[in-house]
Amino acid sequence: MRLDYTKAAPGGVKAFGGVYGYVMQSGLEDVLVELVYLRVSQINGCAYCLDMHTRDLIKKGVTPEKLALVQAWHEAGPLFSDREKAALAWAESVTRVADTHVPDNDFKVAAAAFSEKELADLTMAISLMNAYNRLAISFRRAPDSALAGKN
Repeated sequence: MRLDYTKAAPGGVKAFGGVYGYVMQSGLEDVLVELVYLRVSQINGCAYCLDMHTRDLIKKGVTPEKLALVQAWHEAGPLFSDREKAALAWAESVTRVADTHVPDNDFKVAAAAFSEKELADLTMAISLMNAYNRLAISFRRAPDSALAGKN
């Protein structure tokens, strides 16, 4: 690890934790939020977050088949619900904002699946995970499984 940001800036980490707590109490389905966190982390290549959210989804009962297809959700047929597909599409568009500029059509698809509050909360979750990814990647936070010596 280059720097332990949890020790260097505990107030900032606590503030992020407050947003995380808000999202988890927002009413969005836990599995949906975790799938979004996993997809954002896949796009950003964050090993620490990939490890954590995969483990969290396994604990929540998500099947290995579904986990294996998160990155190809659009080709997975009925394995993902329409709501999950809308959330994953929105997560991809928002995460790739520099390339996509989050087009109106992407917004319309997401807005058809989520209420205004849900879409705002989902976008906060996506934004938070992008921020967490940037911290973990920038400071080379190792995945827990790597620290535990697991394969």
